[in-house]
Amino acid sequence: MKPAVRDAALRWIADDVDTGDRAELQQILASALAGDTGAAAELTDRMAGPLRFGTAGLRGPLRAGPAGMNRAVVTRTTAGLASWLHQQGRTGTIVVGRDARHSSDAFAADVAGVFAAAGFDAVMLPRALPTPVLAFAVRRLGAVAGVQVTASHNPPGDNGYKVYLGDDDARGAQLAPPTDAAIEAAIAAAPAAVAVPVSAEWHTTDEQLVEAYVERVASLPRGAARRLRIAATPLHGVGGPVLLDALRRAGFTDVHLVTSQADPDPDFPTVAFPNPEEPGAADALLALADEVAADVAIALDPDADRFALGVPDGGRWRMLRGDETGVLLGEQVLAGLDRQAHPDPLVASTIVSSRLLRSVAAGHGARYGETRTGFKWLVRSGDGAGTGLVYAYEEALGHCVDPDVVRDKDGISAALLACDLAATARVAGRSVTDLLDALALTHGVHQTDAVSVWLPDHAAVTASMAALRQRPPAELGGVPVTVEDLLHDPRRPDDTIVLRADGLRVAVRPSGTEPKLKAYLEVIEPVSGDRLDAARQAAGRRLTALHDATLQRIRNP
Repeated sequence: MKPAVRDAALRWIADDVDTGDRAELQQILASALAGDTGAAAELTDRMAGPLRFGTAGLRGPLRAGPAGMNRAVVTRTTAGLASWLHQQGRTGTIVVGRDARHSSDAFAADVAGVFAAAGFDAVMLPRALPTPVLAFAVRRLGAVAGVQVTASHNPPGDNGYKVYLGDDDARGAQLAPPTDAAIEAAIAAAPAAVAVPVSAEWHTTDEQLVEAYVERVASLPRGAARRLRIAATPLHGVGGPVLLDALRRAGFTDVHLVTSQADPDPDFPTVAFPNPEEPGAADALLALADEVAADVAIALDPDADRFALGVPDGGRWRMLRGDETGVLLGEQVLAGLDRQAHPDPLVASTIVSSRLLRSVAAGHGARYGETRTGFKWLVRSGDGAGTGLVYAYEEALGHCVDPDVVRDKDGISAALLACDLAATARVAGRSVTDLLDALALTHGVHQTDAVSVWLPDHAAVTASMAALRQRPPAELGGVPVTVEDLLHDPRRPDDTIVLRADGLRVAVRPSGTEPKLKAYLEVIEPVSGDRLDAARQAAGRRLTALHDATLQRIRNP
């Protein structure tokens, strides 16, 4: 173990605010000093540097030390954020929320205490609640910022710190560059955790704020049909009670929850990974849907900002892809839009999402925006402030259906609109898959897929992207492609390479959290007459060939 690591650990232990974390780090240090090479490696990893404060704040493993999520890190992060807000002349209300993960309640109390000592009016939400409620509260209360303690759908050993700004151009949205870098610099300049002032002069809001959110969500469905049997799961997260309340108030009362996943449990015992995108995560939901003869199945992620829709299809249940749900909701929002209230509507999706929403928007005479990945960009689409935005989605199960009120993805409001859509279709003798067929007949078959290639480390990912840029492919599977590198695009700079040809697109980018390259594939096949099955089969063959060619190319850049 290097002396610098030892000294850094001793300083951190002396400055920690939590006795348990101090003891944890002391034990690892003692073992390392006694010659335990595993403990030395563990200590080096923990002291390797602070968690990066990105555009969604912090996220990382629960452990003592600067490279983990713990009370000392949360305290210093909040001190830095408070300092930056003061530098910008921003004072007033700060809203603090939390999920039900390990340590979320303690972290949230630390956040509120530091902000209160820094002169802000710190308001804590009344209980563990979905992230969209926090985003709603920031706009509702006119807050200068909001902090949600959550790791969303990360593994149970993680936690996080998510920041919303209340008085920038996209009021109440996640912060975006270069603000994140400025706040990170302020955090680096913050004093040691034990030297950060903390006050108990913060208060907890009552349930009226939650009530206002639920009432707004329940008012979103526009149809009158309510006969619908729903199977649902919050995946051990905090979304269950709010979802049930909103559904009931909107008139959907025939709801069946996956009992084993209904209550918050920070260990997520029934799923390998608490993300409805992951294979197997929705198995219990689909089994329940089949058992109770449901019409639709709803899965929320643990902090309820993401939503997945399951439907019966050809005698079996399946979860729709994010792109399928995205265009269904986009069509629904645009078809029911009050054009007097929204004379120049804007819808948006990302560079890795299906282009079908572009065609749907054109059919309704609406503007379409394509952004970098992430909702911080989607809600700022168009003029940089999201002016006129009525709907946005990304393929990773994020949907923003009410941007005037929640300027972020919201799984609960999206679920309400999906139920409204399915109930309305049911009265007309149609299914959700019938609606997808209708979109395909009008706009062509759009089929999507994704390819992931794991690499040894992040350095290998960087090297692979550099090699792909130096030697971009001229063709994929025998189809000539054009290359668009977004890294230096002045409109939307992003570490993404887009390969295009007539009727196909491949977007290659590094994962934001894991050492892997990801490629997002789409093929578009026109429908001749009403020969939808033939068009789908042709698209399937093209997509399989594109998948194989893309996989080979990114494995050998």
